[in-house]
Amino acid sequence: MSTIMIVSTISFVVVILVLVLSLITIKKGYAYKHQIDPLPEEGNDNNEKGT
Repeated sequence: MSTIMIVSTISFVVVILVLVLSLITIKKGYAYKHQIDPLPEEGNDNNEKGT
């Protein structure tokens, strides 16, 4: 086999591997469930402003 065929085959495998890993990462990113902290209570004196 010539050198150009070997390099082309390895390059093709690397490109396919990067594509698959990118798609897996994007899929995991969209599947992540984001959560927010609950709002603090209005009567909470622990967070006094101006002190």
